[in-house]
Amino acid sequence: MSNTVTAAGTMEKRKKRLTQFKKCIPLYFMALPGIAYLFINNYMPLPGLVLAFKKFNARKGIFGSDWAGLSNFKYLFATQDAWIITRNTILYNIAFIVLNTVSAIAVAVILAELTSKVKKFYQSAILLPFLVSAVIISYLVFAFLSTENGFINNSILKPLGIEGISWYTEKKYWPFILVLVNTWKTIGYNCIIYLSTIVGFDKGYYESASIDGASKWQQIKKITIPLLKPTIIMLVLMYIGRIFYSDFGLFYQVPQNSGALYSVTNTIDTYVYRGLLELGDITMSSAAGLYQSVVGFILVLSANLVVRKLDKENALF
Repeated sequence: MSNTVTAAGTMEKRKKRLTQFKKCIPLYFMALPGIAYLFINNYMPLPGLVLAFKKFNARKGIFGSDWAGLSNFKYLFATQDAWIITRNTILYNIAFIVLNTVSAIAVAVILAELTSKVKKFYQSAILLPFLVSAVIISYLVFAFLSTENGFINNSILKPLGIEGISWYTEKKYWPFILVLVNTWKTIGYNCIIYLSTIVGFDKGYYESASIDGASKWQQIKKITIPLLKPTIIMLVLMYIGRIFYSDFGLFYQVPQNSGALYSVTNTIDTYVYRGLLELGDITMSSAAGLYQSVVGFILVLSANLVVRKLDKENALF
């Protein structure tokens, strides 16, 4: 009797699982393209990491080529430019993280106060630069900074009696230009993430605060920012994981690959690309990619460990 009851219970559980599975089939189909892209783009190339430790020979293939140990990694560290490219990559990314986070939160808070029709227009307008190619952005920047026909030199400096600036040979301006362009390009995407989080907050908090006489700034400081903390931590940790990577289009296309600007625009990614053009050594590129990934992974673990010690509830894992 007990065996019959157990079998019946097992059959009932299986039917429930099958019913739940059938209900989720449309969701699985919707997720399939994203899963396929993730697998093809992120997991299929993983065996190719062995190239970082090989002397690649096209005849022998990736796995048949001779081992090179860690010699491929020397290219990044043995050169006198190693300090410059590492410094540029890290400092630019730190500036991007701070400015993009602050500006995106500020814009998201402002958009949250607008009416729905106006909000949709500004959301679309502010997201547009993120969807534009780096090549197009480089031409837009060139339209402003061109020495002969640029908007700044001809429409702003010239009427003021100021001599035009040769922007693409003056490296002192480019740290500010690159940070400004990056903020303009990425603020829309980050802003939408924060805005979608703010929209989901319980309006009762704000109504209670308003009844108690709290100003808008006090509501932002005491309600919005604390509730945004988990999202801020998650996005910052993701950015920290890519702190040894750089936006190739931003650092290569926007400065027009000007040699006079290498000391302030050269990063690990652009340096490796230029090295590939000169040497044609794909193993060196693979070593650089592996180095960036490993360092990024360690940084994410370290940053998450710090977050766990300070605020365990908001840690990713």
